[in-house]
Amino acid sequence: MRNKKVSEQRILQNITVKADSFECSITADIAVFGYVDHRLKLLLTKRSVGEFTDHWMLPGGVMEAHENIEDCTHKVLFALTGVKNIHFEQVKVYSNINRHPIKRVVTVSFYALVRPENHPLFLKGNVEQIAWFDLDEIPKNLGFDHAQIIHDAHMYLKNNLKDRLVMGELLPKKFTLSELQGLYEDILGLELDKRNFRKRIFQMGILKSTGEVKAGVKGGPILYDNPTAKKP
Repeated sequence: MRNKKVSEQRILQNITVKADSFECSITADIAVFGYVDHRLKLLLTKRSVGEFTDHWMLPGGVMEAHENIEDCTHKVLFALTGVKNIHFEQVKVYSNINRHPIKRVVTVSFYALVRPENHPLFLKGNVEQIAWFDLDEIPKNLGFDHAQIIHDAHMYLKNNLKDRLVMGELLPKKFTLSELQGLYEDILGLELDKRNFRKRIFQMGILKSTGEVKAGVKGGPILYDNPTAKKP
């Protein structure tokens, strides 16, 4: 009985945070998806210093002592690409022991969905190239475990579409149901049944009619308000 108690105490010691507990660096990696001409694209950077200098990577960087992970994400995006003030969502945490060649690094991944024309890019810091890539033309020479992070972020985005409205700046302030369905079809890469799609959208109880119709379109489709559109 005594040996069992000693064993339980040792287990408790191993799961309790102490001053000398193992520490590692935490980073943020952001999959920024762009919606251009009915196609999804991904923003990648190539850096002139650091590991994998000849590889394309997601915008990413280390969290500092005074930051939380969201602060770090905003900092990294602006520091590497010039992109700022965008909405992003957390996808997953990656903690494989050997995922970084220098030291133990845990990364938290995020995704964002934007219209590239709303976010001019700037070469900043040690970034030597920055570009949007079609999802079916992602370079093979990706750094770290970013191929897996990209795949997971894309799947997370598509799964999100099934349960909630994800549109933000991708649709105008006022839009029709046909425009909304077209957006979903472009992102999911498949054709949706019109009746089932509208039934599912209305079941969410989020859409609000503006009481207006779209001028110049046959049938005068109703316009709905985009609650997530940026204010002018």
